[in-house]
Amino acid sequence: MKVLILGSGVIGVTSAYYLAKAGHEVTVVDRQPHPALETSFANAGEVSPGYSSPWAGPGVPVKAIKWLLMRHGPLVIWPKLDPVMWIWGLKMLRNCTEERYAINKRRMIPIAEYSRDCLRALRAEIGIKYDERSLGTLQLFRKQKQLDSTGGDIAVLKQYGVPYEVLDRNGCIGAEPALSAVKDKFVGGLRLPQDETGDCHMFTQALAVEAAKLGVQFKFNTTIERLVADGGRITGVVTSAGLLQADTYVAALGSWSTRMLKPLGISVPVYPVKGYSITVPVVDADGAPVSTVMDESYKVAVTRLGDRIRVGGTAEISGYSNKLDAARRATLDHSLTDLFPRGGDIGKATFWSGLRPMTPDGPPVIGPTRYANLRLNTGHGTLGWTMACGSGRVLADMLSGRKPDIDVKELALTRYDHRFG
Repeated sequence: MKVLILGSGVIGVTSAYYLAKAGHEVTVVDRQPHPALETSFANAGEVSPGYSSPWAGPGVPVKAIKWLLMRHGPLVIWPKLDPVMWIWGLKMLRNCTEERYAINKRRMIPIAEYSRDCLRALRAEIGIKYDERSLGTLQLFRKQKQLDSTGGDIAVLKQYGVPYEVLDRNGCIGAEPALSAVKDKFVGGLRLPQDETGDCHMFTQALAVEAAKLGVQFKFNTTIERLVADGGRITGVVTSAGLLQADTYVAALGSWSTRMLKPLGISVPVYPVKGYSITVPVVDADGAPVSTVMDESYKVAVTRLGDRIRVGGTAEISGYSNKLDAARRATLDHSLTDLFPRGGDIGKATFWSGLRPMTPDGPPVIGPTRYANLRLNTGHGTLGWTMACGSGRVLADMLSGRKPDIDVKELALTRYDHRFG
């Protein structure tokens, strides 16, 4: 059948690739001139199923107050007269219980693990290159209290059979030798050896080329204006290039999904949470990370991508603004220079921000809507790169009438029908 995918980020492009592999006639439409130029452009570079956790969790409200008062705090809130922002925030707070955290994490880990496996299979099948490394992720703890409080996360890792290592200071240095120069700044870490890293933008652009070989058409520089419905079906998409029509439509618009779908009476609780990154050229390979180091105190990820270091972090709730804030860069600069002072040339860093499409409970929204021929693949938050291949494969299976390899019923929009929505 003919499928029209709205959005050419990593979610849209992976969906297009797997749908084309399944034999469908696929078109992707996006306002940008190339794929992966918004949220997928310069994210932290982690493919981290083991760290697939909802932001809403026990103790987060109290921690949030502390973070807001920190000089290099990971959370920034700019209150607006926007009821959508406040409703989303209240829903997130209602998910900050042990019970809801366990449920939401249980929903996230399977799609993340499956996605990593799909990525590995894809890499073996088509030989795609994207500065990838399979050297794990190290969550670094500067304080003993942080290390002592990992029991809950370790229990979940055990439950799902995710390999992990609890490391002392020397163990951390064994995993990331450059940390030997700053060994007095941390006490230990939690390492997930099966996690991977890679450049999401590079991957998405390369996969778009492969998708085009399968017949996928890309309509770039084309603004999506609105969806047209008649009864229980979508009949077309009005764009700057005219009306586009297909048999089935897939909304993979990230943070913009909410605004685009609201006129159709579809309430998708996705709100933008801005993240920032810097990309720094490596000047001393021995002083740079070999994979990803998660600086737990500042919630900053420092990742090696070929001859570059990507430093990503900050959760800024400020609506749809993509304005760069120098104060947010200061936090990223601090984390990098504090842990890897010799690794990169901070003076040559490029600064970027992107809008993460966050759900209040954490898991993405994948599956049907009230319209028979409209599917969703959105709301992946900080884990779009981690969950992209699995999400695209699952969606393609659904639309092809095949049973997906994993159960994703609890990722559907219907989960918001209950009081925690």
